[in-house]
This record gives sequence, structure tokens and C-alpha cells, in this order.
Amino acid sequence: MSQENYFNNINDLDSGIKRVLGDGISTRIFCGDQTMLSIVTIEPNAKGQIHSHPQEQWGFLIEGSGIRIQDGQKIEIKKGDFWQTPGGIDHGIIGGAEGAKILDIFSPPRDEYKKSGSGFGN
Repeated sequence: MSQENYFNNINDLDSGIKRVLGDGISTRIFCGDQTMLSIVTIEPNAKGQIHSHPQEQWGFLIEGSGIRIQDGQKIEIKKGDFWQTPGGIDHGIIGGAEGAKILDIFSPPRDEYKKSGSGFGN
């Protein structure tokens, strides 16, 4: 079996599953059997919808800045910050003045993210 299908590059995301999460927020999704990665691009000051899902989620701010809204709290985030969001917790994001790029990790994978589409899902 060719190993090419298992390797990707963060600067070339054409191979991922494309999803538009909201105005100014898009992602490319890479799904495994037990875990799912989502590379989220947020335009400056774009606001993501508050939502929740049963999957555990970890986020890592690769570049930019923003405000992470989690369980009713607003937390300023900067490059290098990472966080955990347990399943069932309301959360969202607001991009900083220069926007942001975030790596989200979900376990188990979210069924609604296994195909192209739009929205954060429920």
C-alpha cells in the first residue's frame, strides 16, 4: 500500500475535505479511523457560531490571534496556545485583527465533517 495517502502539508491543503464553517471561516479536514484533524483558517475579526458536539476537541493556534469562547468564558489566545474542549461544552471563536490558523483535533471523528459542506454541525 502506498504511504502517500498518509502524508500532507499544512501549506498545501487541497487534498483535505473542504468545509465552510461560516462567513470568513473555512477548514480542510483529514480523517483517520479514531481521530480527525481540521486546519481552520479564520479571516480577521470573523466570528464563529457558538456550538457543541459530543466529541472531545483539542485546538492549537498555529498563527495569528483571537478569542476562544468556551463554556461562557472569553479567553484571549495567541500563537502557540492550545486548549482542550470536552464533549458537550459550548464553544466558539473570534479571529484576531490579523486572522488565525488553528489545528483542531477531534476524537472520535465527527460524522458531519467526513464530507464537504457548510456549518459547524450539531
